[in-house]
Amino acid sequence: MYTLYIGNKNYSTWSLRSWVLMRTAGIPFREQRLVLYEADSSARIRVHSPSAKVPCLHDGAVVVWDSMAIAEYLAERHPGLWPADNEARAWARSASAEMHSGFSNLRNEFGMNLRLRDKRIASPAVAAEIERITEIWREGRQRFGEGGGFLCGPFGIVDAFYCPVAFRFQSYGVALTGECAAYHQHLIALPAMQEWLADAMREAEHIARFDAPAAQGQQQ
Repeated sequence: MYTLYIGNKNYSTWSLRSWVLMRTAGIPFREQRLVLYEADSSARIRVHSPSAKVPCLHDGAVVVWDSMAIAEYLAERHPGLWPADNEARAWARSASAEMHSGFSNLRNEFGMNLRLRDKRIASPAVAAEIERITEIWREGRQRFGEGGGFLCGPFGIVDAFYCPVAFRFQSYGVALTGECAAYHQHLIALPAMQEWLADAMREAEHIARFDAPAAQGQQQ
């Protein structure tokens, strides 16, 4: 069975991607939570992850770090995580990669904190990134979304990569309309997302610099 090493559920966006993908796809795994943002966190994580970051997937002797690499590794072993159609699959990979490597202003100014409810006005840089994300969502739903409530129909990797954004939009009161609002609600309503949220609410750790309403900072 796979073992997935993750960080604090309240704060770790990258961990959420891999966890919600595996849970929603019905891929069995053992979860190991490693607390972030403590003095010895990097050293403890490095025991399991070469990068000293999470998520990290163990499959026997195989170790896969980075959420994109984990998604691709799983897709090779579990059909249906990418769309079957070539055009839809190319689009989904591009949209996932853009999320993986981009949107740094959103990450920094709207850090993930599931306990937080802080409706705020986005800076121009964040507003531009929100507009790009909603553009991606509308395009996916309009071009490939028939047959399901997600970007390419059934839930897949591309949707898992936008699950942390869904939580961020909820935390910071980002207003959405039309297809984007409906898609956002589909993500939030996923049983795996609700399970993650419930677990996050039970966590004892409170990171002061992220819990303050005006806190900013990029998390793992």
